[in-house]
Amino acid sequence: MKTVSKIAMTAVGYAAALPAFAQNYGVNTNLTINGYGSNSPETIVVNLINWVLGILALIAVILILVGGFKWMTSAGNEEKAEGGKKVIISAIIGLLIVMAAWGISLYAVSILAGVTGTSTY
Repeated sequence: MKTVSKIAMTAVGYAAALPAFAQNYGVNTNLTINGYGSNSPETIVVNLINWVLGILALIAVILILVGGFKWMTSAGNEEKAEGGKKVIISAIIGLLIVMAAWGISLYAVSILAGVTGTSTY
């Protein structure tokens, strides 16, 4: 019974202390309503494109490693080795497509920014 009362008192103590965490100690509350800060829409789009293409490039590199692992652990089995080679080739093609998409999107955004008279950087 003593253990239950100790746990209950600890829980009551934590519950009583929670309102103290709600105080604002110099936190910057000068944020905009939409949550994007002071970035322009062009900068947000460029950052989003870079983030998505970066994730896709990371996935392609991981697939290259997985294909290499399959190829190296095939132990002479031609089907497994060919499967690993296909994964590597597909991942390299995917990485090239991601790099081309990044270059094209960067070019397109810079052309659009130049036409509208804005800056993306």
